[in-house]
Amino acid sequence: MNENETIKIIKQRRSVRQFSDRRITENDLNTIINAGLYAPHGETNFEEDIYFTIIQNQSVLNKINLLAKETAKQSSLEWLRELGNNENFNCLYNAPTYIIVSVKKQSKSAVYDCSALTQNMLLAVESIGLGSCWLYFPLQAFDNDNNLGLIKELKIPQGFKPITSMIIGYKDNNEVNIPERKTKNICYIK
Repeated sequence: MNENETIKIIKQRRSVRQFSDRRITENDLNTIINAGLYAPHGETNFEEDIYFTIIQNQSVLNKINLLAKETAKQSSLEWLRELGNNENFNCLYNAPTYIIVSVKKQSKSAVYDCSALTQNMLLAVESIGLGSCWLYFPLQAFDNDNNLGLIKELKIPQGFKPITSMIIGYKDNNEVNIPERKTKNICYIK
């Protein structure tokens, strides 16, 4: 199989949940955000319809963790309730940086566009030697009646909704195990 540097980065990117305390530089954060802006998209105008929130303040990260867990405790899904009730669980895995991607609520292709943008960012993180993990759980902090204060504190503009999120940081362990993945579920129509 023909493998270039891009294919290698795609294959070696893994979800990281253990980070050093070292803070990510603004230059690296700008590189990551910029990579996201080059993702394919449908109706979402990345220049006007996307809003990035980069959180490195520990007290705000703690607040998001607690709000997400409080919401999870009310979930109809047992596994979410269990995580919400687990005092030792930190849904941000003590990462030094949390990024939320929000989009204007009326955007019709928001989930698809934000997903492509987020994937580009995750690959950029890996390519510059950092670690990341795409997270759903913390977004529950915004599915709570108490979230208006959090949205205001995070300066997410009115009319925008958080869609995707990720944690990033310096990997605590640089060992990479790349399992082989195969599928038989391919149909070529020629």
